[in-house]
Amino acid sequence: MKAINIGNLPIPVPIIQGGMGVGISLSGLAAAVANEGGVGVISSAGLGLLYRNFSDNYLEASIHGLKEELRLAREKTRGVIGVNVMVAMTNFVDMIKTSISEKADIIIAGAGLPLDLPSFLRKDSITKLVPIVSSARATRLICEKWKTNYDYLPDAVIVEGPKAGGHLGFKAEQIADKDYSLEKLVPEIVSELRQFEDKYNTSIPLFAAGGIYTGEDINNIMNLGASAAEKVPLQMHQDLRH
Repeated sequence: MKAINIGNLPIPVPIIQGGMGVGISLSGLAAAVANEGGVGVISSAGLGLLYRNFSDNYLEASIHGLKEELRLAREKTRGVIGVNVMVAMTNFVDMIKTSISEKADIIIAGAGLPLDLPSFLRKDSITKLVPIVSSARATRLICEKWKTNYDYLPDAVIVEGPKAGGHLGFKAEQIADKDYSLEKLVPEIVSELRQFEDKYNTSIPLFAAGGIYTGEDINNIMNLGASAAEKVPLQMHQDLRH
């Protein structure tokens, strides 16, 4: 696999670790992945529960917990650390603002369309913005809204197919339907992104996720146009299934 960039961030191993909450994707796992050259990801979901000894106020404990996990990760690695924030969370804004103020390398936002995500950036912000999508239509909508309203395009995009965990909106019968497969989604989204790349002379790498567990899986999806992959570590995926 070739190294890629997300904005000006070099990613030696083009793999993003999945952001799994509550209490799974924390500083230890994120730092271990970053030390191997991938993007380590801290899940912001439920941090207020994990840090309730700091405060009985869930929102305050969540902010403190995210700051602490980012600090711990930075003690263990000089690699790339991201934060996964679900749009559907009640403290979405708090987690976004904290990630940016604490200079997380990347914010990954899904479980809804993060149409106003660039509005939280400031002139001195270094955090890259990576939305999660599940269709070419959503990809186009985000790119158009961000460019029109904020003169900003995604630094990368993650597409999650129906075999990915999380809040995707796919129906049960669509999991095995080839019309909704990751293999069908990737070329469609690559085509959408290429229009914006060509028009604005930029690069928007696409990470594919959902049903990707092995090196062969990664190679196959990259042959369809994805730049890289997001994945759960294989042993952890097997443990979570049982």
